[in-house]
Amino acid sequence: MSRNVLLICGSLNQTTMMHQIAQRLEGCNTFFTPFYADGPLSLLARTGLLNFTILGGRHRKNTIDYLTEHNLPLDYGGKERHYDLIVTCTDLITQRIVLETPTVLVQEGIMEAEDWLFPLVRHLKLPRYLANTAATGLSDQYEVFCVASEGYRDDFIRKGVKAHKLVVTGIPNFDNLNTYLNNDFPFKGYVLVATSSARETFKPDDRTYFLKQVKQVANGRPIIVKLHPNEDQKRAVFEIQRLLPEALILSEGDIFAMIANCDVLITQYSTVTFVGLLLGKDVYSYLDVEALRRLLPIQNGGKSAQRIAAICQDLLNRPRLDRQKMRQVFRLKPQLSYSREAG
Repeated sequence: MSRNVLLICGSLNQTTMMHQIAQRLEGCNTFFTPFYADGPLSLLARTGLLNFTILGGRHRKNTIDYLTEHNLPLDYGGKERHYDLIVTCTDLITQRIVLETPTVLVQEGIMEAEDWLFPLVRHLKLPRYLANTAATGLSDQYEVFCVASEGYRDDFIRKGVKAHKLVVTGIPNFDNLNTYLNNDFPFKGYVLVATSSARETFKPDDRTYFLKQVKQVANGRPIIVKLHPNEDQKRAVFEIQRLLPEALILSEGDIFAMIANCDVLITQYSTVTFVGLLLGKDVYSYLDVEALRRLLPIQNGGKSAQRIAAICQDLLNRPRLDRQKMRQVFRLKPQLSYSREAG
């Protein structure tokens, strides 16, 4: 009997991850939904006040456009049918359907550093989204958490995630980066700057100081600035043109190809820092670059989506149990073999 699987999307990165996993779920009816919330957060999202998050704004529009362009079946909020499995890229907000249905959580990318809110979220059970992606995995509302590397597995265990739920599969979009070395981006030999949307999520960002650092690192070399898709573009362009008038500013385009062709990558808090490190670029970042080297996603030739799909199939093939029983009995023993394949 064919099983129904709901894949909860979010940012365009999360959405393309979900699509790759769905393509490998043979014999399953796969459906997609833009990210959503239940209860008060749902009402707040409808007001537009959360448009800076994956609950609305450009993130939601890009997801819907992508799903429509690829003719993928939508089921908003998973309301149209019963589901046997949920796949999602974040548990900072857990929907009702996740609480009731076996779930596979997939690491979306780089995890933000723990700030003063993290211990409050962890120990006082405050809403996880207050600590942003640093709190990923703390819900425990999933059967398996598929992660990028052994380094990240160790890090999640340190934070309090149950070790038996963690499987190192690699993560789609970040598991075969050498393919980007062959691209048609027309420029080479420049300093690439990838901005972040910290201000849009109410975090401090002294952009003037950052751009002055960029100018110092560039030291006369050509500069290309790739704007974060969720930041205030008009403000960002004004700031850059004032301090780096010679820079080429791009709001669209494949940043992975841009990184492949650059000599130096400068980031603030972006997952693409991984891409620069894995492609051997000189990398400057507000993130701890040396610490990131221990966490780098495994490169497995693009097999992560297949490994995650295999875990999903394993869950679907188990006897049907209610959610509480499933959480008590499900264990991955040496299925860590999913992560041990060479490459």
